[in-house]
Amino acid sequence: MILLVIAISCFSLLFALYLARYVVQRDAGTDKMQEISNAIKEGAEAFLSRQNRTIVSLAAVLAVLIFVLYAFVRTPSPADPVPPVQMAFWTTLAFVLGALCSVIAGYIGMWVSIRANIRTASAVRSSLNEGLRIALRGGAVSGLFVVAMSLLGVGGLYALLNFLGHDPQKIPFTIVGYGFGASFVALFAQLGGGIYTKAADVGADLVGKVEAGIPEDDPRNPAVIADLVGDNVGDCAGRGADLFESTAAENIGAMILGVGLYPFFGLKGILFPLVARAFGLIASIVGIMIVKCDENEDPMAALNRGYYVTSALAIVGFFFAARWMLAVDPAAHPGAESAWFYFFLCGVIGIAMAQAFVYITQYYTEYKYRPVKSIAEASQTGPATNIIAGMAVGLECTAIPVVVISVAIMASYYLGNLSGVPHAGLFGTAVATMGMLGTAAYILAMDTFGPITDNAGGIIEMSGQPEEVRRKTDRLDAVGNTTKALTKGYAIGSAALAAFLLFSAYLDEVAHYGSKLESVNIAKPEVFVGGLLGAMLVFLFSALAIRAVGKAAYYVINEVRRQFKENPNILKGTAKPDYGRCVDIVTVGALKEMVLPGMIAIFMPVAVGVIFRFFFGMGVEVVAAFLMVGTIAGILMATFLNNSGGAWDNAKKFIEMGQYGGKGSETHKAAVVGDTVGDPFKDTAGPSLHVLIKLLSTITLVLAPLFL
Repeated sequence: MILLVIAISCFSLLFALYLARYVVQRDAGTDKMQEISNAIKEGAEAFLSRQNRTIVSLAAVLAVLIFVLYAFVRTPSPADPVPPVQMAFWTTLAFVLGALCSVIAGYIGMWVSIRANIRTASAVRSSLNEGLRIALRGGAVSGLFVVAMSLLGVGGLYALLNFLGHDPQKIPFTIVGYGFGASFVALFAQLGGGIYTKAADVGADLVGKVEAGIPEDDPRNPAVIADLVGDNVGDCAGRGADLFESTAAENIGAMILGVGLYPFFGLKGILFPLVARAFGLIASIVGIMIVKCDENEDPMAALNRGYYVTSALAIVGFFFAARWMLAVDPAAHPGAESAWFYFFLCGVIGIAMAQAFVYITQYYTEYKYRPVKSIAEASQTGPATNIIAGMAVGLECTAIPVVVISVAIMASYYLGNLSGVPHAGLFGTAVATMGMLGTAAYILAMDTFGPITDNAGGIIEMSGQPEEVRRKTDRLDAVGNTTKALTKGYAIGSAALAAFLLFSAYLDEVAHYGSKLESVNIAKPEVFVGGLLGAMLVFLFSALAIRAVGKAAYYVINEVRRQFKENPNILKGTAKPDYGRCVDIVTVGALKEMVLPGMIAIFMPVAVGVIFRFFFGMGVEVVAAFLMVGTIAGILMATFLNNSGGAWDNAKKFIEMGQYGGKGSETHKAAVVGDTVGDPFKDTAGPSLHVLIKLLSTITLVLAPLFL
């Protein structure tokens, strides 16, 4: 079974390399197009290199701290899977491997995306379909690498420990550090990339569109290259790290819950999450390869077809995985003969939930529907009413997702209990989470499709290509904006399910160590305070992330204004702006501003657990409340930030299509202000909260023994 997982993971990585080769062999366009693409490539690689050096330095310090805490500080327990020093070694090694795999997956995805943009731009000059295929296949490299590396890391660690003679039931507790390493990298990758992309975007929009009155992606704007770089480091590398963390943490959490059902399913129950995810990789590959469209067809329809095929094949894969691995012996366990079918239905619930989140996000962020149209209409009376309408849409859009999450959790929990396997409700929710993440590779391919097509449009605009070519890239770019919004909806839905799963795994882990929590009593003042601190962290973290964008954007705005003032020939088009200066300013600003919110997110749950353990003797229960309430607040806040920001963005685009006066009108200027407010919401604070929700769970899973 574990060899099958490793084999499918390796095949997926090889297939990703085949797609990368397919992309880089396409035509790279004119010399002018290559000049612009090379500037984007150099900026993105320089930023990611500096960011990764920062992350590696912080991870090295944390790895040493984890080793010391496990080896010399925490009290050994008879339930430990291995002796203290060995436990410290394996936990630290798993942390380092999780961080390393996350960095590699994010870097390779971005490496291909910054080479796919120019090839998409070049292909669109002759064929919309070829541009679509190059952009999606370039994005698929990121999707396949993220999911396959996640599987390979967890599966490889499990196989290694099993080969060394470790108890198969205790291995998941030994490798929990892998999920924490992935979470650690994801937090800083999403934060740093998000701050970079939005600081550049805000600076380019406010000075370029509003003050100078020049179009988006105009080569006269000194911040335009930094803006295009930001699409890659935020949406490609950042979101890749986010979903890498989701799949890695969910795999380990589900394996821990599978340990509790070992008497029924044996080793197959522990390895089921990995096998189900591996089948999802195969489904995603097929879905990616069938995507094509006619020249006059909506490209979104082609992407949706691929997604439907991926979902259908994921359901088939789930059916066979459940039938093979979750069938029980009817003689030994009467009444549980059909348990596998109930768990299969749980997986279907997860896949259906993913579809539901796609539709919900479309409704609240596409200009075809009432919410975005209402913001565009409100823009006629100025920026204030635009912002009021956008805030109202953001608050409203939390309702339906919460209902969908609630239905999915309750339905999968009760199906698990109805399976005939005692206490299998939580495992049912774990299987639903596996179902939702079964299509993660295809979803991430659609997400990375967004920045590739955005960059392609910028290259076409800046290189002075004919208007009919720009119209084609605009069609792909509009679809890319939708897919980026959909992925955020998908990511928060998967984060919600994964967080519930990881919370359950936390309770299982502390029970394994002898501190069984039947309930978390919020009536105890210490526990209530723990919950309050969890919610407070979400608001404080969001404030710091949004403020960081404002600070970094301040540097960009001043630099763009300086260049326009000191060299009036830039706006006349007779002098070239200094793009590199803006790229460097945003890089330094983003990396500087990401450290404080990141450190607060990592150390606050540890501080809460340790303080309440030593002073009140209630570390485990207080941390449980901190996790529960922090997760709930994080889900709501992330949904609000993601969808309000997406709605503001598309309200602006709706007006730019000619509604309410079109480009350059007072209505358009009001919409640009609203979009600028929404930028750090949807691309910095919102996506970073996805990571925060899961980070809280993974860090407490790793350090739970310290709170006992």
